Amino acid sequence: MVKLVLVRHGQSRWNATGAWTGLTDISLDEKGMDLARKDGEVLKNISFQIAFTSELRRAQQSLDEIKNVLGNIPTIEDAAINERDYGDLTGKNKLEVEKKYGEEQYLKWRRSWDYPVPNGETLKDVYNRVVPFYQNSILPEVKKGKNVLVVAHGNSLRALIKYLENIPDEEIPNLELATGEIYIYEMSKAGVIISKEVKTVRI
Repeated sequence: MVKLVLVRHGQSRWNATGAWTGLTDISLDEKGMDLARKDGEVLKNISFQIAFTSELRRAQQSLDEIKNVLGNIPTIEDAAINERDYGDLTGKNKLEVEKKYGEEQYLKWRRSWDYPVPNGETLKDVYNRVVPFYQNSILPEVKKGKNVLVVAHGNSLRALIKYLENIPDEEIPNLELATGEIYIYEMSKAGVIISKEVKTVRI
């Protein structure tokens, strides 16, 4: 069996203020750095042969902190697993948007499968770039028997988990990953999930 491990990046400076970050390239704050180091401690008994991360700084910094604990891991960076583009909502405070537009509209923008945000992506759009990347780049490494680490974002990982676990469209709004949260999948070399463990790391 091999392991596929998914980690959401630690808290960024905009996460801390409740702003939609999307593709804005924001750094981790000190809590986010600490969270990523704790992720590394949780994962220190797993020997990874390859890691994947996005082209955004907060995911890369999280992976760097994990590697400071685990040691160097060959890494591939790719925009296919970047965060969702929140379009005109980018930079806006979530609580203020909810107050202005109401809970129903807010939840459609934030959690729905294919409800569009102005000039941005739906989760379905994210799924349509994440899944081919998984199939063409990540899964082949699993099939080679490698333990694979993926450090990315709330929505790119939600999209991937939807695919891996075959979560129905109407149930995906219920899935949320906390910053620093870890999904550990035991997989066969054919890429079939055998078991799953979720670890929520706290500061």
